[in-house]
Amino acid sequence: MHFKILVIGKPSLVWAKAGAEDYMYRLQRYGRAEMECLKEGTQAQNAERLLKASDGCHRVVLDERGRLCDTAAARASLDRWEIDAGIKRVAFLIGGADGHPPQLRSAAHELWALSPMTLQHELALVVLLEQLYRVQTIRRGEPYHR
Repeated sequence: MHFKILVIGKPSLVWAKAGAEDYMYRLQRYGRAEMECLKEGTQAQNAERLLKASDGCHRVVLDERGRLCDTAAARASLDRWEIDAGIKRVAFLIGGADGHPPQLRSAAHELWALSPMTLQHELALVVLLEQLYRVQTIRRGEPYHR
């Protein structure tokens, strides 16, 4: 499965940038994973950029109003998409400081919440990447997840 991580703005916090780079590197062992940082603009411009960049992918929008997703549910979703539905490309969309407008949320195939709390978008990026890595290690029976 090909993961496309789309995020508004480049990580600028040193720890977030390092974490994102580390988990992107780790994810490469499990298939294709790419991260694209899109220029920040208005909420409407951000939505347009995210929709264009995720065209042709199964869209998962990360939003605090989404379904709260634990690691087991994330694994079940990836298995269902890849095995049952034959989905090959999944795009995870992380918005900017103003979040996602309703039209972007309605264009999503899935709405996930990483936490019931609102997360700063750089923190959300690192949490998402770590969870994708964790799920891939579980799927392969590797010892990362204990």
